[in-house]
Amino acid sequence: MIVLSIILILLAILGAPLFTIIAASAMLGYMRGGTDLMNVPLEILGIGGMPFLSAIPLFTFAGYLLSKSGAPKRLVRLTDAMLGWMPGGLAIVALAACAFFTAFTGVTGATIIALGVILYPALKQDGYPDDFNLGLVTSSGSLGLLFAPSLPIILYGVISEVSIDHLFRAGILPGLVMLAMLSGYSLWVSRSHVKPKESFSFKEVAAAVRESIWEIPLPIVVLGGIYSGFFAVSEAAAITAAYVLFVDVVILREIKLKDLPGIMREAMLLVGGILIIVGASLASTNYMIDAEIPQKLLAYVAELVSSKTTFLMILLVFLLILGAILDIFSAIVLVVPLIIPIAAQYGVHDVHLAIIFLAAMQLGYLTPPVGLNLFIASYRFDKPIMTVYRATFPFLMILLLSVILIMFWPELSLWLVPH
Repeated sequence: MIVLSIILILLAILGAPLFTIIAASAMLGYMRGGTDLMNVPLEILGIGGMPFLSAIPLFTFAGYLLSKSGAPKRLVRLTDAMLGWMPGGLAIVALAACAFFTAFTGVTGATIIALGVILYPALKQDGYPDDFNLGLVTSSGSLGLLFAPSLPIILYGVISEVSIDHLFRAGILPGLVMLAMLSGYSLWVSRSHVKPKESFSFKEVAAAVRESIWEIPLPIVVLGGIYSGFFAVSEAAAITAAYVLFVDVVILREIKLKDLPGIMREAMLLVGGILIIVGASLASTNYMIDAEIPQKLLAYVAELVSSKTTFLMILLVFLLILGAILDIFSAIVLVVPLIIPIAAQYGVHDVHLAIIFLAAMQLGYLTPPVGLNLFIASYRFDKPIMTVYRATFPFLMILLLSVILIMFWPELSLWLVPH
């Protein structure tokens, strides 16, 4: 059994699909415990009855439709018309636009690719330093993960059985804190920005609003419906997908009918990967529960950690390392079932823990040496990876400070959550 475990670890290091490693480890555990292996496929089939499951493919499809349409350009124009006249305005535009786009697509790489082609040259033309431009676009690609209808939030709620509505509410203020801190840094960098800014133009704002008239109702109706409780998350996902499909295909005609199968296939590849990992992880999680692994882990941690503060700091270091080597979806299904009972033992609120987890994993996309956003930006902008490391380091430090603030100020996450 030990030899088989070592083989699985080596296969994972060599790049074997994660769900095969998880499923194989669950099967080994069941075999050792004398449990029927039929439980593994039954657990995988069981994800069909999970609440809010339909929200994942629907929001993903809507996000991919938006990324393939002219919505990114319209979003940048609208935010630029409203904020671009300010000192550091274009940098703030980039942060706001990327956060909004990531929230709806749920994929940070798509944000860098879709908006980076617009924002990176625009920032350069506006006179910002090249390292700053590269770091800003790379780091802002994951900013929207704390805002509804982010896929990681939905998946976390499904796995942890914490109310997704509560998680959506809890992410608002911490997400805004991250945006505000990066905006403050952008203003500081632009203090010596001598290029004259164009004055605020009501005419340009009106033109941008007219151009974006079909996208503007989307966050108002969908997010307003979720936060007010008028829509369930799955209902909001269905409305979002139907609305975006109708607008982009029928009204604006930016996406042709012949292109829809390809977009669906691309979106569902992501969804399929998530669901396969979730299904295999459920089998693995049930084995760990039967084997009392969380209880043993809790007893081990309790011997080493005596206070909530120490536990939170260790958790932060662990999540930063985890986020650098594992994608957020895999990390949620693998780690969350293990840390929830341990965090509860130290008095960490389950909703607060969720925001800590998601905010720290967001940093993982920027953590050297293998943060995903670093390599996407290196490829997209044709920059050496060491240049990307250097450019993103100030943003990583600012976001790290924001995560520490979120971690030790629980009211920031819990203030908007009904008690």
